Amino acid sequence: MNNERDISISEETARRLLKERGVTIEDIAELVMFLQKKYHPALEIEECIYNIERVLQKREVQNAILTGIQLDILAENGKLDEPLQSIIASDESLYGVDEILAFSIVNVYGSIGFTNYGYIDKQKPGILEKLNDHSSGQCHTFLDDIVGAIAAAASSRLAHSSKGEK
Repeated sequence: MNNERDISISEETARRLLKERGVTIEDIAELVMFLQKKYHPALEIEECIYNIERVLQKREVQNAILTGIQLDILAENGKLDEPLQSIIASDESLYGVDEILAFSIVNVYGSIGFTNYGYIDKQKPGILEKLNDHSSGQCHTFLDDIVGAIAAAASSRLAHSSKGEK
């Protein structure tokens, strides 16, 4: 009997797109460590990865990844109508739909995720700094928020599990 779980086409595609856009599970795990190390001094990167893997199994998370990355790619290739093309391509500061999409990920694991997300979105450590570098020629208007939200959700899941919740 095979103990590996079957992954859906949605999850497989979401994972592939993250990788193609330069984001690894390890990158996200470093963000979880950034958020949780203070509260869990003995935290190991493997536990961060485990929680990220569980977050990525959620359909709501997969949908947000697929939607956000597709919009980034369309903007990068100039395929959106104006004014949306310019708004997303420039990551306009008053455009909040990228954060709203991220909230759909954070929502999965409760209100602590909002705090974690807000903090990491302001600090922009690790991979988030790279994704926010607009000089690369790539558009990551949605991706940076999605990655921060995955890290925040995994951090929330970790916090809940340390309190005996799943």
